[in-house]
Amino acid sequence: MVFSAVVWAVVVSGELWQLLASTGIVARIVLAILLLASVFSWAVTLRKSRTYRRAQKQNEAFLRVFRQSRKLSEVRGSHRLFKESPLLGVFENGYREIESQVVFTENPGKPRIRSLAGVQRALQIGASAELTKLEKWVNWLATIGATTPFIGLFGTVWGIIDAFASLSTGGAASLRSVAPGISEALIATAAGLFAAVPAVIAYNQFVQRLKGFGTQMDDFSLEFLNMTERNFT
Repeated sequence: MVFSAVVWAVVVSGELWQLLASTGIVARIVLAILLLASVFSWAVTLRKSRTYRRAQKQNEAFLRVFRQSRKLSEVRGSHRLFKESPLLGVFENGYREIESQVVFTENPGKPRIRSLAGVQRALQIGASAELTKLEKWVNWLATIGATTPFIGLFGTVWGIIDAFASLSTGGAASLRSVAPGISEALIATAAGLFAAVPAVIAYNQFVQRLKGFGTQMDDFSLEFLNMTERNFT
């Protein structure tokens, strides 16, 4: 965000502002689209960064409580403290499956479940649902990173065509007469890269964090199944 502010300060205060003021309607539309894409990508990046940071902290706290507990019911009693933890969603899915399967035997202190495989499937479904929530809006960063350079290139090509077309009416076919139009056109390419590079970097970072969340949920599912075996089989 600081980098963006610095770049836009240079644009507004320097010669680039004069070039922007003299661009055509197509170039202005292209630049407006790129600006909106850049603002949107930064908004998604900041929001997902905060979400992932809170989720990781909540996961660590939830795991400490889970590993200190000897029964699943003890964890269930403290679930309200970890509403932003993806592991909580996995836990609740597995716990609901256990509640639907539990069978009380002659020994009331040792209930049984019908199928441990059913609990495992419920955990997998819960993990998939939590990953889907975490992935929301992230694909937009990939879309912005892939498309904005081409949108900027379109603006550049259009500007160059317009610059050369003006030679037919200007009466002077020289580099000096074409250079201003080409300079204006190249701004679109620079703006496209400016929008794409941060989006691609953020997307790659988020993909790695999502893989980490997925691994964490898989490991937690195994721990959940171990505790289920100790309590119900």
